[in-house]
Amino acid sequence: MWSPDQYKAALDFAARAHGDQRVPGTGYPYVVHLAKVALEAMTACAADPSLDADLAVCCALLHDCLEDAGVSRAELEARFGRALAAGVAALSKDDSLPKQRRMEDSLERIRQQPREVWLVKLADRVTNLEPPPPQWTLEKRRAYRDEARTILERLRGASEPLALRLEQKIEAYGAFCTN
Repeated sequence: MWSPDQYKAALDFAARAHGDQRVPGTGYPYVVHLAKVALEAMTACAADPSLDADLAVCCALLHDCLEDAGVSRAELEARFGRALAAGVAALSKDDSLPKQRRMEDSLERIRQQPREVWLVKLADRVTNLEPPPPQWTLEKRRAYRDEARTILERLRGASEPLALRLEQKIEAYGAFCTN
C-alpha cells in the first residue's frame, strides 16, 4: 500500500514545481495530469501487492519534475531518496540527444529500473492517449500512437492490467489516426 503522507508530500512538491503550468489543450492545472498518472499507478499496485506502491505512486506524481519543471535530480534525491530520483531521471527524456533518439534512450534507462518505474511510463501514456491537440497533424497523431505501441511492447512486463489498459487506449486512439 502507498503512504498517504508520502503521496501528499509528492503531490505538494509537484504542485509547487509545476506552478501555473497547464495540461495542453485542456486548461487544467498540470497537477491534474499528475494525479491521473498516480491513479493509474495506484490501480496497478492494488492489483499486484508485490509492487512498492510508494515508489510507483510518488514517481507518478513527480515524473515530469526534471523534464518540465526545472527541478534538479539532487533536489529530488534530497527530498525523496535515491530510488525515486533515479526513477524520475529514467522517465525524463535527455534533451542533449537528437529528438528521434530520446524515447529509445529513455526506455532503455527505464528498463534498468524496478518494475514500478516501468509502470509509471505505461500509466503516463494511458493518461496521454486522450483526444490530441487540434493542431496535431495526422502524421503526428499516428507517430504518437506508434510510440505508444513501442512503449507497450518494451514495458508490458510491468503490469499486465495496465498493459491491457494501454492496449485498449491505443485501439481507441486509432479513431484520431484516420483521415
